[in-house]
Amino acid sequence: MKQSMLRTGAAAAVLTLLPAFAAQAQIMPGDEIIVTAQRRAQNIQDVPISVTAISGDMLQQTGAIDITDIQKFTPNATVEVARGSNSTLVAFIRGVGQQDPLWGFEPGVGIYVDDIFVARPQGSVLDIFDVERIEVLRGPQGTLYGRNTIGGAIKYVTKGLDLENPTLNARINVGSYGQFDQTVSGSMPLGDTFAVGAAIANYQRSGYGENLNTGADHYDKDVLSGRVSARWMPTDSLDFRLTADMTQDDSNAKHGHRLLPSANGQFAVTENEYDTRAGVGDANSVETKGVSFTASWDVNDALTLKSITAYREGDTVTPIDFDALPQADFDVPAFYNDSQFSQELQILYNSDRLSGIAGLYYLDGEAAGAFDVVLAGLGVSIFQSGDQSKENISAYADFTYAVTDRFDVSLGARYTSDKTVADVTRELWLGAGTGSFDPTNTTSIFLATQTGYTGLERKDNEFTPRVALSYKLTPETNVYASFSQGFKAGGFDPRARADLDPTGVSREGFAPETVDSYEIGFKGSLLDNRLTYSLAGFMADYTDQQITVQEGVDSDNDGTNDTFVSSVFNAGDSKYKGIEFEGALRLSDSFTLSSMVGYIDAEIEEIISGGVNIASSFVTQNTPEFTSRFGFAWTNGIGNSGDLTLTGSANYRSEYYLFNVANPGFAAGTSAVFPQGGPALDPEGYTTFDLGANFVSESGRWEFGLFGRNLTDERARVAAYNFVTPSQLGVDGAYSTFYRAPATVTATLGFHY
Repeated sequence: MKQSMLRTGAAAAVLTLLPAFAAQAQIMPGDEIIVTAQRRAQNIQDVPISVTAISGDMLQQTGAIDITDIQKFTPNATVEVARGSNSTLVAFIRGVGQQDPLWGFEPGVGIYVDDIFVARPQGSVLDIFDVERIEVLRGPQGTLYGRNTIGGAIKYVTKGLDLENPTLNARINVGSYGQFDQTVSGSMPLGDTFAVGAAIANYQRSGYGENLNTGADHYDKDVLSGRVSARWMPTDSLDFRLTADMTQDDSNAKHGHRLLPSANGQFAVTENEYDTRAGVGDANSVETKGVSFTASWDVNDALTLKSITAYREGDTVTPIDFDALPQADFDVPAFYNDSQFSQELQILYNSDRLSGIAGLYYLDGEAAGAFDVVLAGLGVSIFQSGDQSKENISAYADFTYAVTDRFDVSLGARYTSDKTVADVTRELWLGAGTGSFDPTNTTSIFLATQTGYTGLERKDNEFTPRVALSYKLTPETNVYASFSQGFKAGGFDPRARADLDPTGVSREGFAPETVDSYEIGFKGSLLDNRLTYSLAGFMADYTDQQITVQEGVDSDNDGTNDTFVSSVFNAGDSKYKGIEFEGALRLSDSFTLSSMVGYIDAEIEEIISGGVNIASSFVTQNTPEFTSRFGFAWTNGIGNSGDLTLTGSANYRSEYYLFNVANPGFAAGTSAVFPQGGPALDPEGYTTFDLGANFVSESGRWEFGLFGRNLTDERARVAAYNFVTPSQLGVDGAYSTFYRAPATVTATLGFHY
C-alpha cells in the first residue's frame, strides 16, 4: 500500500534522530534500513521541528520502566509523577507545563496515545509495553494535529498489527523490591485483510519504603493494563483500526516523607526517605479506559483522508495525607472523575513541491471531583467540589512548499475556540470530615457555604500562526528557522473563595496564556553518517502565565491558620531562552557514543500587583537550568549464539524549583511551631548512572537482559508539600517530599515470535 510521507502528520518528523540510536537498534552501516532511515531524514529535514524520538527497542534495551524515563533522553524536559500520586503525570517542556493536577487546569504539555489527546493527567504515567516509539515535540504544537498545546507534546505510539503473519511477544521482569512484571502481546491475521491483536501487562512491586503507622507498603506498584485492537484493510487504499484499552492501578496511596518532626515532638523524621507515618489510609484506586476508531482513505497518490474518533474516561479515589503523620491534622480524602469525546478530521496532501496537512478538531470533555480538608487538630473541615466542562473546536493547517531543491517554506496556522463552564463549591464544617463528602458522617456540623458558584462560563478564542524556513546546506545538512505561537485557554480556580472576594473577580476566572516561540536549528550528519546531530537554539516570550498560589489563613484572628486561600493569576511576562543538542558518534560498527545536552535560562520578568513589579518573588518551576545524558552502546556477536548489547549512561539534572515560589528551607527561630528550622524542599542537582546488558538469540526468539538503574542510589526529589512556611495550615502543617526510585536491579526474559 502506498505510504504517504505525511500520513501521520508530525509522526514522520520524529524519525529525524533515529540514526543516532542506530547502535541500540542494531542497525549497521550499509544495511538497507539505514538508507531508508536517511531518506526519511532527508525528507524530514524539510519539516523544521525540534523533536526527540525514542524507539521501543531502545526503551527496552535501556531498561525503561514508564513514560517518565523519556526525560533522560530529552533536553529541557521534566516528566515526573505528581506529588501524592502513583499515576498522575507532571510534564514540563522548555519551562511550560502544568503543576496542579486538579480538574480546573489545562495541561501545558499534551499527552497523546496513538494520536488520541489525553485531556487529564490522572492515569497518564504510562508503562512501557507494546510500544513502537515515544516522540517528544518541543515548543508550541497545534498546526499539525489534535489539541493545541502551548509547551509541547508527548506521543506514545503503540505497535501496529501485522496483516500477514501471527506475532507473539512475552516478557517477565524480576528485580529489586519484589518486582515481578508480566507482559504478553500478539496479533493474528484472520484472512488477507483483517487482523486482531491484544496486549496485557501486570506490574507488581513491594514498596521502596513502609507506612510505619499502618505497616503497608509505601511506593509499591500494583497495575493491570490491557489493550485489544482490530485492523481491517478491505483494499490497498482503505485502512480501519479499532482499539480499546483499560488500566487499573491499585497501588497503595503515596503520602510522602515528612522532613520535620511532629509539633509535639512525639514523632521524629523517618530515616528512610521512602517511609511515612500517614494515618489517612492506604487504599487507592485509579481506573482509566478508552476506545478509539481510526479510518484512513488514500484517495490517490497525493491525497489521503483520515478520521480519528475517541472516547476516554477515568476515575480516581485516593486519600492524601499532607501532614504525613498518624493524626488527622491535615488529611484530604479525594475523588476525581473525567470523560472526553474527541473527533478529528484530516486531509493530507503530498506532491512534488507541496505537502502538508489540514484538519478539524473537536473535544467535549468534563473533569470533576471533590475532597475534604480535615483539620482535626483545629476542629474544622473544609469541603471542596466542582466540575469544569470544556468544549473545544479548532481548525488547523500546515503546508510546506519546496521553492527550490534546497529551500523550503512552511506556513501553518490554527484557530481555537474554547468554551469553559464551571461549578465551584466550598463549605466550612465543624468536626472531622464533612457530610457533603461522606453522607454517613452525621457528627460534623455544617457552618457556612463559602463558595457556591454554578454555571460560570468563559469563552477564549485565538489565532496562532507558524512559519518556518529550511535550507539544505549540503545533502546531509539542513538549517532552519521558525516562529510559532502557542495558546492555552483560561479557566476557573476550583478552590475559589467567594466570601473573601467581594468584587467577584474570581467569577471571571483566569485568562489565557500565550507563548511566542522563536527557534533556529541545524540537523545533519558527518563522517559518512557516523556522526549524527541535532542542534537548536530557542527563545520564547511567555505572556500571562497562569500561576497558582495557596496559603494558610487565620480566619478568626486567634493566631492559628484554620483555613486556606487559593488564587490563580496571570503573570505579566516571562522570557525563556536556551540551547539543545542531541547526537551520536559511531566509533565502529559495534560501538556508539550518544549525548544530549539542554540549557535554559527561564525567568519571570514582570508580575504587577498594586502597581508594583513583584516578579522577584517568583521563580520558574520544574525547569532545571542544565539537563544532560551521556551514553554508550556496544553490540557484538557471541559465536553463533546471538548478539550481546551493553548500554550505559550518566544522566544529570541541575537544581530546580518545584513551585513558582522557591522553597530553600527556613532558619531556626522563623517558625514558633518548629523553632529548630527546616531543610530545603527544592531538589539539588544530581546525577544517576544506569547500566544494562541485553542478549538476543540468533533466531531473535529469545532475549535475556540485566539492568541496573540509579546505581549510586540518588534519592532524587521530584515533588513536595509546604504548608509550614511562610504560612502554616493545621497544627503540624505539611512539609513533605517525594522521590524517584532508589537503586534497582532487574532481570528480564523475553520471547518473540
